[in-house]
Amino acid sequence: MAKVEIYTKAWCGYCARAKALLEGKGVAFDEYDITMGGPKRSEMLDRANGGTTVPQIFIDGRHIGGSDDMAALDRQGKLDPLLGV
Repeated sequence: MAKVEIYTKAWCGYCARAKALLEGKGVAFDEYDITMGGPKRSEMLDRANGGTTVPQIFIDGRHIGGSDDMAALDRQGKLDPLLGV
């Protein structure tokens, strides 16, 4: 199974939706809460090419984008192969 990383903030509906999609597929993920900023926020900005919104999702180190981007991949049938499910 792929390594999935997701940068989130508290009370973020898009974050909750993205995590629910992954959980529904039985996919484990590493979550980095950047609500209070800090080094993980800087890391996210670097990895996401300056993307400032959350969530920012990475699958096996590849930047997927946000919740809507991941949902679009799922609708196109392209998410499961990336996740290895």
